[in-house]
Amino acid sequence: MNKWTHPGGKLIELGADSLTDAELLSIIISTGTKGKSAEKIAEEILAKFSSFKGMANQPLEKFLQFKGLGDVKIIRIAAAFEIARRIVKDVLKDSEAE
Repeated sequence: MNKWTHPGGKLIELGADSLTDAELLSIIISTGTKGKSAEKIAEEILAKFSSFKGMANQPLEKFLQFKGLGDVKIIRIAAAFEIARRIVKDVLKDSEAE
């Protein structure tokens, strides 16, 4: 069995529910910058906004303050939150129909 040291490998080996919020976010961020890993960037974002919920309704411009986040990474984060919103909307709609 492989012993993964990065979040993507950990997800494969142990499942998504075994990852911290920072590890999950770092997978979306994908790469870091010189001297700062994607996971470190994710930790800084979560420290600033406290949680995924705190991040969810932030204007995209607020993410530009983080060194290592450019347009592509911010767009990925925004897309992930939109997917989550649509899932929640569908679940709520399905529960109302029951």
